[in-house]
Amino acid sequence: MEFNPHNHIIQLCMQGMQNEETGNFEAAVQLFFKAWSEATNDFERFIAAWFVARRQLKNADKLKWYEIALELASSVDDEAVRAAFPSLYLNIADCYQTLGDIDRAKHHQAMALASVSQPADGGPFYHGTRADLKVGDLLTAGYSSNYQSDLIMNHIYFTALVNGAGLAAALVKDDAPERVYIVEPMGSFEDDPNVTNKKFPGNPTRSYRTKEPLKIVGEVGEWLRQTPEQLQQWREKLAANNGEIIN
Repeated sequence: MEFNPHNHIIQLCMQGMQNEETGNFEAAVQLFFKAWSEATNDFERFIAAWFVARRQLKNADKLKWYEIALELASSVDDEAVRAAFPSLYLNIADCYQTLGDIDRAKHHQAMALASVSQPADGGPFYHGTRADLKVGDLLTAGYSSNYQSDLIMNHIYFTALVNGAGLAAALVKDDAPERVYIVEPMGSFEDDPNVTNKKFPGNPTRSYRTKEPLKIVGEVGEWLRQTPEQLQQWREKLAANNGEIIN
């Protein structure tokens, strides 16, 4: 299931988050409930329920909505959603802890630990860059970030969404042509902690990272390219991001 920022429900939730950032929490709640009422499938309902849960003031209400989100996530059966399970179980555990139900809190804490595993995503996987590479080349960690030259990367990042890799290539600070390579992880990998369960639950962008090499196995020439205006918006978001990069 590909994450689509132009999806109506996703856009409503993004508008809600913008209201949260300005302290307009009442408007945010209204937008999240609007997303819930207008969702047309379980994936959209899962996203909306998660946002509704976050803004509940009473623990009983928060618990109800997180349990709704968990039930919907279980029904979706999608790799991008599975990454949300540890967070969902921990949030439910916190609610039970606050409500004084210690046994159920411990049960959900155990479920959170049990649900942590290497992603089962089978790809294909892509890496966006402006480097001129050939089939058989290996991408390895230990080099400067494409976006922050003073940051040495401990991991190599990749995605299962070709459009996401294309966006990453477009944002690289270089004048060389944008390239999107098909890559094969040579070892274990994990959900990218910089995006997983951050603004959206789970790993909807199917973004991953590894300390092992990525092998170039091909290249694609077609993906959905951003307009100059959209790219500028992305660059402004990156420039304004003061959060710590989990490297």
